[in-house]
Amino acid sequence: MSQTSRREFLRQAAAFSLLQAAGPLGLQLAGIGAASAAEAPADDYRVLVCLFLYGANDGHNTVLPLAPDAYATYAAARASIALPHEQILPLPGQDLGLHPALAPLHPLFQRGQMAVLANVGPLLVPIPDATAFKAGVIPRPPKLFSHNDQQAIWQAFSPEGATLGWGGRIADLLASHNGSPLFTAVSASGSAVLLAGKQTLPYQITPEGAIGFQRITTGKPRTAAVTQALRAQISAGSGLIARDYAAVVERSIEAESLLSGALAGLPAEDARVALPEDLARNNLAKQLQIVARLIGVRGESGLAQRRQVFFVSLGGFDTHDDQLVRQQKLLTDVASAVAWFQEALGRLEASRQVTLFTASDFGRTLTANGDGSDHGWGSHHFIVGGAVQGGKVYGEFPEVALSTRLDVGNGRLLPTTAVDQYAATLARWMGVREADLPLVLPNVRQFGSHDLGFMRT
Repeated sequence: MSQTSRREFLRQAAAFSLLQAAGPLGLQLAGIGAASAAEAPADDYRVLVCLFLYGANDGHNTVLPLAPDAYATYAAARASIALPHEQILPLPGQDLGLHPALAPLHPLFQRGQMAVLANVGPLLVPIPDATAFKAGVIPRPPKLFSHNDQQAIWQAFSPEGATLGWGGRIADLLASHNGSPLFTAVSASGSAVLLAGKQTLPYQITPEGAIGFQRITTGKPRTAAVTQALRAQISAGSGLIARDYAAVVERSIEAESLLSGALAGLPAEDARVALPEDLARNNLAKQLQIVARLIGVRGESGLAQRRQVFFVSLGGFDTHDDQLVRQQKLLTDVASAVAWFQEALGRLEASRQVTLFTASDFGRTLTANGDGSDHGWGSHHFIVGGAVQGGKVYGEFPEVALSTRLDVGNGRLLPTTAVDQYAATLARWMGVREADLPLVLPNVRQFGSHDLGFMRT
């Protein structure tokens, strides 16, 4: 095996078998061949990009009250972590403003390309107020305030250990529209249960592009000789399982080759997707760059994508201490990366086809914990894109004070909008029929509105 011992090859093959569910090589036989041959019209292409803020972004300091009395109440409750009034960026037509680090996103709100969804979080059924919550009679989501569990509930409506996400369920319904269903659900940020469906396995990429077999197992690029040896060794098996396994590996190699070839047509240095120097070390910007490149090559032969769901993320939002400094840096990275992404989509003529939305573990307490904040529940989120009915705040923006009807303790917000409703609005825009929403969001019928109005038709 020219420069690759049989022992090393078998080690790689064993590693491959463990990576089936975690990377692009873990491709489901049933999903590989079920492709539509039709090329997608440009105006029929629709994409969701989930930006997950791991650790729990502090919504109280992300969207803030500006009216004098409301701000005074906010400042008294937040104490050491209150933002100065003069630094808050006013939102047109609202008595609300944005964290100053979000300045790059402010013009998007002004142009109607960004909306705010207020006080959203996991719910099993609507809970009218804190009194009803504390009575303990109405069902509540399990394991509130737990990072791993709430991350999973946001993505899959089940605690840690969930295996099917609502993005993957959307992909299950819509993958047949694509020339290759393998690229319907794509993560640029490692494993994400959001993208896992019954038939759909997330395809993982790095900011540099497709992940090859050899690079996964050894960190080195795979040569043509190693690829040939891999095919020969896998094909040598004679049993039924061995033949099926060989077919999966072969098609996996072909998928990697297909994607890498397509991306070669839109390299990272292309002016449409090149990152400016000030974003060269912004990890989120790098993730969004590869997403932009994949969007740019969606019509390439063999891809023909019409519906896609992407996942990107940024961590570090668990600000129990030094919150003012840490959140400033994190939101600066978010705002600059997302603003650049929107500019890149404009250059790719895909602004109206792509919608980015934020999610996070949970909100945080209104009360300060030293120079930080503690785990909360409801929080505020952004939806960005050319198809967004922007320039508005959707949902019920809560009174920013302690001991209100929505305060379940220390300023933890009882959500007034469920994640199910948030996801349903996005799913409908993607083309999921109202009758099929329960297939994507099993609990959605517990909530009255399945369209919150922040997306254009």
